[in-house]
Amino acid sequence: MAKINSNYRKLSAGYLFQEIARRTKEFTETNPGIKIMKLGIGNTTESITPTILKGLHFGVEKLGKAETYSGYGDEQGDKCLREALVKHYEKKGIILDISEIFISDGAKPDTANIQSIFSLENIIAVQDPSYPVYVDTNVIAGRTNKFNEKKGQYDGIVYMPCVEENNFFPEIPNKKVDIIYLCFPNNPTGATATKEQLKKFVDYAIKNKAIIIFDAAYSAFISDSDLPKSIYEIEESKKCSIEINSFSKIAGFTGIRLGWTIVPKDLIVENSEFGELNNMWNRRQTTFFNGASNIAQEGGLVALTEQGQKECKILADYYMTNAKIIKQGLESIGLKVYGGENAPYLWIKIPNRMDSWDFFNKLLNETHVVGTPGSGFGPSGQGYFRLSAFGHRKDIEEAVESIKNNLTFNFELDKIEA
Repeated sequence: MAKINSNYRKLSAGYLFQEIARRTKEFTETNPGIKIMKLGIGNTTESITPTILKGLHFGVEKLGKAETYSGYGDEQGDKCLREALVKHYEKKGIILDISEIFISDGAKPDTANIQSIFSLENIIAVQDPSYPVYVDTNVIAGRTNKFNEKKGQYDGIVYMPCVEENNFFPEIPNKKVDIIYLCFPNNPTGATATKEQLKKFVDYAIKNKAIIIFDAAYSAFISDSDLPKSIYEIEESKKCSIEINSFSKIAGFTGIRLGWTIVPKDLIVENSEFGELNNMWNRRQTTFFNGASNIAQEGGLVALTEQGQKECKILADYYMTNAKIIKQGLESIGLKVYGGENAPYLWIKIPNRMDSWDFFNKLLNETHVVGTPGSGFGPSGQGYFRLSAFGHRKDIEEAVESIKNNLTFNFELDKIEA
């Protein structure tokens, strides 16, 4: 008799963004004709840039001729693309081997799949708040106990609070953990990390033979040259870190789907040998995955050229200007806003200690703007709200004006409570 994976029953509620979509749909059905302005999901909106578009067209045209047609490619990714990524990292002073880079159909799937090469006995630690995929996929895999309604978290996971008091950068775990998920620039808080801060985690991981899974999907938005864009800028990090990245935000590939994961051969855990984790991930990919789209990889290849990188920067600057508009607009009415300087997300402290989902409803009803409740990212997100800078400039400006003109708050009450 077939049985289900009962770990799915442990999941605390519906997927965060599905719940947002449900509430938004309910509002539009009740209020037909009202324009909804969506600043919730980090979905790019601007068109693919000319050089990258040519690369994608070239990928399509190659499939139209027998002499250039390609079927399955290497599961690890096109050799030329991986070589281009090696050179891309060399510019940061990072030396990688082509065999350490694996092309994928996006950072999110790899972030979910990478934990399959580790034992279920491993204790995981996550930033709190954090992107749901880190927690939910480990719940589904069976690495956690039940959801603790009182604490708002899963028993069996070590939560590393990221709050105002520590500038949204977590403290080193005060107990031994095995797998640490870090994301910088951070989604959802918009916080960034210094080399000194990351070095503390690298030192901890090496001492405890732990693994850091480093989500660098938003690294292209860092404009401060003193801030690291890769975990591998930190000394000895290849001994303990896996880095996951994506073309989604830097090249507008959210729907095209293309990313990469780096699994260094130097990576060592408690019961592994040199190169073993790299071999295991290679085995996993060749077994479960037939490789990323040939067309998408042609686009990724030109995105890494000098002209492609110039166009990617133009895209990043566009969204970061959006972030500046949102930040300045919200601060002008007295809201406390974090992020938005080296990351495309704004993390808003909700006045008067209002519940995050209550604020979602208030914002939607009063301003017709959709954002993301902070509590959906973890217990430390309660009382906060995320807005995304991904959107057309006109829509961003309209949403900000609506918030400025229509959002009602008694800020004096917030001062009294504080």
